[in-house]
Amino acid sequence: MVKPESNHCAKDALTGVFGWFLQFILASLAFTCLILKRFCEPKCNRRPWKIWFYDTSKQGLGALAMHVTNILLSGQFFQGDPCTWYIINFLLDSSVGIFIIYIGIRYCHYLAEQNNWDAINFGEYGKPPSARIWLVQCGLYVFLMFTMKIIITLLMQFSFWENVRDLMLSPITNEYLELALVMLIIPLFVNSLMFWVIDDFLMKRTVEAKRQKGLLQTVKVHYHKLTRHEDNADDDDGILSADDELLGISSSLDNSPVHIDSPNVLVVN
Repeated sequence: MVKPESNHCAKDALTGVFGWFLQFILASLAFTCLILKRFCEPKCNRRPWKIWFYDTSKQGLGALAMHVTNILLSGQFFQGDPCTWYIINFLLDSSVGIFIIYIGIRYCHYLAEQNNWDAINFGEYGKPPSARIWLVQCGLYVFLMFTMKIIITLLMQFSFWENVRDLMLSPITNEYLELALVMLIIPLFVNSLMFWVIDDFLMKRTVEAKRQKGLLQTVKVHYHKLTRHEDNADDDDGILSADDELLGISSSLDNSPVHIDSPNVLVVN
């Protein structure tokens, strides 16, 4: 699994028994993080299990595709310690890559709104939720992930990454510790954050729409109540004004002297 002379990972280290064991632990913990995220959602906006599965399974398929691609690239395409190349790939995917994915998802939302293509509106699966729409979104998300991977691979062709490779993990001399850092410890924390953020991207439209709809309804209710209150107040003012006029006339009649100019005419001053 390792090169004795360098005490670093050999080409088959990532796909050895210990490597697969670490990857299984990582996948289990990352999936647990997504379950925990669901229970952290407000109850009023918490997704049903089916919708949650549709959202998170896209991430799972995309992450699996990227993981396998990074293993193949690190062990076969790049020269040198595969563990170092793997962690460089992984960190770029989790920083630059997540920005590319965000742009891709937002562009899909834009196309869905402009052309009424509901199938590519991430997080929306129809009523009732359609497995066909979920499959379309899974395929589109994996396509975005591979597009991101192509861009990242092109960026890694610059020569300065050789110097980064030499510095990365250079103090680590134990091959098992290096493999654990690369395949479990670092990816666990980064994946947890990345899965949490991307899950917000994939389900944000549904939750945000519900919040906006609820806010709009609340504003309408308050507006109607306020309008009704103002109308009632105007009516009351009109009634009071009419009463005041009548009272004013009545009081003026009471206070005015009365005299008779002729037998048939009554004059009020």
